[in-house]
Amino acid sequence: MELWESFKEWFLSLGDKYGVDPIIFGSIYVGAIPFFTLSIGWLVRNYRKGKTITLPVLSAGFFFISAYLYLFIVGENIPWWVYIMLGAMISYGAWSTYKSTRKKAEQAKEEDDTEGDQK
Repeated sequence: MELWESFKEWFLSLGDKYGVDPIIFGSIYVGAIPFFTLSIGWLVRNYRKGKTITLPVLSAGFFFISAYLYLFIVGENIPWWVYIMLGAMISYGAWSTYKSTRKKAEQAKEEDDTEGDQK
């Protein structure tokens, strides 16, 4: 239990040190998950229907980086390596999301084509 208290004190002290409220950061991070998921669903639906995917991609991208935007805008005295790590995490996450979304969209389109052939 003492380890947990030490971790909690350290974690919350980061907010004071860098000018970021960890509760707000965490709330944005967790709160954006459903909106990101809905944006991906919207993207796949538009792709399947042959509609533009620009707005769903922008929406998904915004929700994907929203917590980090808060950190960049509000944060103070953040070490340079944090920006590099966040940039790497965002880049990897975007690449991974792109690959999995493209795969889901192609599978969905193949299913639509298969259903169309059966009719």
